[in-house]
Amino acid sequence: MPENRITITPHLWFDREAREAAERYCSLFPDGHIRSVTTLHDTPSGDVDVVSFSLAGQPFMAISAGPLFRFNPSVSFIVNHDPSRDGEARAHLDALWDALADGGLVRMPLDAYPFSPRYGWVEDRYGVNWQLILSDPEGEPRPSIVPALLFTGEVAGRAEEAGAFYRSVFPGSRPGQLLRWPAGMEPEREGTVMYSDFRLGETWFAAMDSAEDHGFGFNEAISFV
Repeated sequence: MPENRITITPHLWFDREAREAAERYCSLFPDGHIRSVTTLHDTPSGDVDVVSFSLAGQPFMAISAGPLFRFNPSVSFIVNHDPSRDGEARAHLDALWDALADGGLVRMPLDAYPFSPRYGWVEDRYGVNWQLILSDPEGEPRPSIVPALLFTGEVAGRAEEAGAFYRSVFPGSRPGQLLRWPAGMEPEREGTVMYSDFRLGETWFAAMDSAEDHGFGFNEAISFV
């Protein structure tokens, strides 16, 4: 495999809903399909389903292995709707928003913001967090789905360091955007990362710092294979 062909797959840990969630996501996203379902027997969590699926070209894995870990906003998935590639991008964004918000929790309302004319952050009925955005058609293209890492608590202020470290580990990586928090945005720390993205092999990631007291952080609910 060429060095720059490494692909990283998000792995989602559910209690018992992995197959149900994967089937629902596949019904909502373009080019969504289940690739495989395997049942592991007699594990410490009993019989568990391992599901492999793909959404808009992004591979995912999911497992139903008991209520050991809970999703939280420290890891979310940015869903780019690019008007230059989709003439009905706004309508498709709104339809996906309505579906993901059904039974979920709106964290940032779907609205116009300084960085996008259409953006919202929603936690779906399973606890997975999604950021839907109408992309800038003049900007550098990004994949439809980009995993996003929010560095909070003890690791707040380390997003830039982490991105540089990950790029040093994975062949074929490169930096992308880097926007810093300006002065006067307390409790955010001036100079830390307001938004960044980078490619690890073939997979794009976003990373941000937040010094607010969110009460959550990275855990095993979402990992990367």
